[in-house]
Amino acid sequence: MKNSLVIIMILLLGFLFYGVFTQINKTSSKNLKRVPCQNTTTTFEKINTEADILKAIQLLESNSTKIDGYIDYSKFMKSNIKDKVSNEDIKQRISKIVTTYKINDLKTNDTLNIKFYIYENDREDKRKKGDSCKVYAGYIVLEFSLNNQQVYKIQTDYMKEDTSDLDERINCAIKSLVLLK
Repeated sequence: MKNSLVIIMILLLGFLFYGVFTQINKTSSKNLKRVPCQNTTTTFEKINTEADILKAIQLLESNSTKIDGYIDYSKFMKSNIKDKVSNEDIKQRISKIVTTYKINDLKTNDTLNIKFYIYENDREDKRKKGDSCKVYAGYIVLEFSLNNQQVYKIQTDYMKEDTSDLDERINCAIKSLVLLK
């Protein structure tokens, strides 16, 4: 009887320790990001492992890209960025940053499509829940597609209302794609 009670206690303690360590590992690995620059602000990424990631990176590195997108300015408060950035401005910024990754002159008919979406955080929106939603200035989403198939998508916050950190966030997003090779 004593032996079976000791065995049951050891098994219970073993399961308890296993559960605690499993949860600790899940929590700590969830907060770690794949690329160091992703730790600067809140960043989410989606990698399509079935897409031709290497070809997408090759096209980016040969500057065979097409850039398009839009900006969602604040609606409930006066926009801080409407007079500072436009779709054309963002296209030029992305293009300039993509050019810094150019390492080859691959001649191809294929194009890597880069679609951007910029959201300006509307702090006056009554649907916002809590002050934590009002910390960041906005976020940018960059979606990289090849032959109408999403290869990689990343969303990262920018923190400065004058968008002075936006280029840094765009660079981080592109670097995150390139480092998939």
